[in-house]
Amino acid sequence: MEGLLKERVKEYLKGQVDAVGFAAVERFAHSPERYHPTSLVQEAQTVIVFGITTPRGVFDSPAYSLYGLHRAYHTIYRRLDEIAVYLCNFLESQGPYRAMPVPSFAPLTYQGPEPWGLLSLKHAAINAGLGRMGRSGQVYHPTFGSLLRLGAVVTDLPILGDEVLAGEPCPAHCRACIKACPAQAFDENGQFNKRTCLSYTIKHAIYPIALKDEKARAQIERVINTAGYDYWVACCECIRACPLNRRAKA
Repeated sequence: MEGLLKERVKEYLKGQVDAVGFAAVERFAHSPERYHPTSLVQEAQTVIVFGITTPRGVFDSPAYSLYGLHRAYHTIYRRLDEIAVYLCNFLESQGPYRAMPVPSFAPLTYQGPEPWGLLSLKHAAINAGLGRMGRSGQVYHPTFGSLLRLGAVVTDLPILGDEVLAGEPCPAHCRACIKACPAQAFDENGQFNKRTCLSYTIKHAIYPIALKDEKARAQIERVINTAGYDYWVACCECIRACPLNRRAKA
């Protein structure tokens, strides 16, 4: 039965996404309680993770890479959110089940100064066999590298999980992302600092106005999740430099 449902979901998503994987909820045992799948669906059994690829041509553009990236990311985010909602309806049509979409980007919650999604899509993708964590703090798919934008659905419908990928995705001794990073988001040991990266990369005209003092910054979730949603991406050098994101032209 679980295998049949899995094939139905894959058939439903065919042509809509570039990759899909399934993770049993037991694989999230080390997730913080507030960010565990059961915080979204009380009796969660499965997390379905899927992704759409950002075109390689966006990163290769000599003059308008960041312009293209801004629009591509936010187009993909909206598409992933639509797919997630309709997939939930599809799953609930299969029986007395419940399903909830996981936002591809916003709304975010804040743990101190750091933004978190309702569920870590990167860790969910790893648990679903879609990729492995690289040195740059991104998840690398065997075919698409770190070009996938991710979405997910949590459901109490039991579906067989996919095999988790083993090993490191990055080539031995590769430092391409570290050398390319203008934000210096890697320490002397090559450890990636997410907050340094985000403060350099994510920009929005409303942020300096709406978050100008301590009282305003107390409302950061509301600002980011409403007026500040359509942010500008000011850097993609690690993605451009990574050899895992290159594929020879036909």
